[in-house]
Amino acid sequence: MSENSATETEITEPQEKVNRRAPFPRGFLDTISTGWAKRPENIPPQRDQAPFAKARRDAVSAAFPGERLIVPAGSLKQRSNDTDYPFRPHSAFAHLTGWEADAVPDSILVFDPTDGGHEVTLYLRERADRTTPEFYSDAAIGEFWIGPRPSLDAVAADLDLATAHIDDFHAAPGERVVDIDADLTRMVSELRLTKDTFEIAQLQLAVDVTAKGFDDIVADLDRIVAHPRGERVVEGVFSTRARSDGNAVGYDTIAASGPHACYLHWTRNDGAVVPGDLILVDAGVEVDSLYTADITRTLPVSGTFTDVQRTIYETVREAADAAFAAAKPGVKFRAVHEAAMAVIAERVAQWGLLPVTPEEALDPESGGQHRRYMVHGTSHHLGLDVHDCAQARREMYYDGVLEPGMVFTIEPGLYFQIDDLTVPEEYRGIGVRIEDDILMTADGPKNLSAGIPRTADEVEAWIAGARAKRAS
Repeated sequence: MSENSATETEITEPQEKVNRRAPFPRGFLDTISTGWAKRPENIPPQRDQAPFAKARRDAVSAAFPGERLIVPAGSLKQRSNDTDYPFRPHSAFAHLTGWEADAVPDSILVFDPTDGGHEVTLYLRERADRTTPEFYSDAAIGEFWIGPRPSLDAVAADLDLATAHIDDFHAAPGERVVDIDADLTRMVSELRLTKDTFEIAQLQLAVDVTAKGFDDIVADLDRIVAHPRGERVVEGVFSTRARSDGNAVGYDTIAASGPHACYLHWTRNDGAVVPGDLILVDAGVEVDSLYTADITRTLPVSGTFTDVQRTIYETVREAADAAFAAAKPGVKFRAVHEAAMAVIAERVAQWGLLPVTPEEALDPESGGQHRRYMVHGTSHHLGLDVHDCAQARREMYYDGVLEPGMVFTIEPGLYFQIDDLTVPEEYRGIGVRIEDDILMTADGPKNLSAGIPRTADEVEAWIAGARAKRAS
């Protein structure tokens, strides 16, 4: 039925009641579907990532001949009562469709087997017809509530992908359906280990916006220090940049000042930022394509490192540089971690913190004493997920070989808990991490985040420059 013939159907009040809402009166129901201008059908040009997404779907099709594959976008997740979290599609769905921050909840990508491979269809619930009650009454999908959804034709043109209404989706009786099962999950995760040129460009964009977010934090340090919950101000400053120049943050920002920096995933961010302390900021912007950066910088709040802080900081940088030097095409991924840990073990032994030699600490079976001060790994893959490709097999990930197109982090750290009696008192409460995002090329590693100050001298100059600018 066309929108202009809405009066041919009687509109009745929806059956589902919400006790806190007044009922719709008859006059509203009789007129709500009339008086609307004809909605133009805007068919967008094909988006840039569509050819890349098709190549990924072709790889999936080749890996599962004769299987019907279902890749759901996922549904809205409840935050509390009738409030949902912002929707983000499943990473495998986004990767295989090219549909990103604008994807519609509850959509499904289906691979139907054919003699020559698969016929692929994207099923979705398109925009609500103005002759239906959902148009004005359904807070989850109604246009009055969330704005218009795209039409089937618009999505088909945008993604270069056949589309159908979600109501037309069904599974044949007795048919075996592969619905993101273990094999498919593993395959699409491993498919993302090597990025194509579109993905690499999006990751660089995410890093560039993240760099601006770190500049914003440094520029606002005086206000941050003045607030009793300065860590939360840091989080807010970065989030403003993420939302203005990207889609969102790629993960909960860690703004960990003083002893909080020794808690690896400190996201409460409710503490003060005190001059004389260090603040560890681990943050990344997720851009509209859903690719995210993952950067950590550790800043001296007063603008200058103490001697002890500088020694610890530069040791972490030395470990990061050693890991970067070890990263080469054809080298095992784990070699990056091993190179960083060799530096950590050597330095903490020199400081008298180990009961064994560095060589004994690095023994894979009987050692590990140095890991007390750095319990996490040095690297993980990066992409649509901050910890990307997590379902890949160990032999493809930790024991895998570095190849051109892989993007991963290098993020060593040292963390001396406030109550750790194995370290000198002046070390306690100091936590340092330096994290960069690395692209492996045929010629070796490229630091995508090298433009963000890294050395102790560079960090001090960064803060001094921001303060001088504020004063001028």
